[in-house]
Amino acid sequence: MNAKGLIRIAVFACLVGAMIWMWSMRDMMDSDVLENRINEFGMWAPIVFVLTYIIAVPLCLPGSLLTLASGALFGPVLGGFLALTGATIGASISFLIARYIAGDLTTSKIGGKLGHIKEGVDAEGWRFVAFVRLVPVFPFNILNYLLGLTAIPMRHYLIASFICMAPGTWAYTYVGYAGREAATGGQDLVLKIVTAASMLAAVGLLPIIIKRWRAHFAEKTPALPE
Repeated sequence: MNAKGLIRIAVFACLVGAMIWMWSMRDMMDSDVLENRINEFGMWAPIVFVLTYIIAVPLCLPGSLLTLASGALFGPVLGGFLALTGATIGASISFLIARYIAGDLTTSKIGGKLGHIKEGVDAEGWRFVAFVRLVPVFPFNILNYLLGLTAIPMRHYLIASFICMAPGTWAYTYVGYAGREAATGGQDLVLKIVTAASMLAAVGLLPIIIKRWRAHFAEKTPALPE
């Protein structure tokens, strides 16, 4: 076995070990516990939060919990930006791990969902990445690794992911913010709750709208001559 093969095995073993360890401690991933621990860092709390999110994504830990916590901790604007930054960097790390550790695996060796993703990327490029970010066809953490096994350029993956993850991220961040305001008796609770519900509804309708738009676009696009 060559050095590259040994590196792959070592990285894979470290990832699996870290995942098992983190999942064994998942009961500690309570939103209140997270908020208290991150708040302990004072002025460094935003940086600690982003680093926590970056680590959580490659380890396939639930990012929704961190996104909700970001709204409760930092408010809807800063919290949304921090969560989106952490999620994007974490997703990029997963992408790079897959590309450089298992990048030469072929579709025929893996097949299944990767085959469909590869076909989508080959046909549409960054537009396919935008679609799967906006429409949750695949689990977020798994999708990051699968896209790393395709030929999509890193730059296109990064930009499409950052932009198209933003709607859902800010919606969940605002929900976390509204929840914290409700728990602490903040002002204008009705408006904040209605806003949070409206944002969730908009994010929920987005996949339906995009699917219909794609279907309509496909019908209007003429077939290429053979």
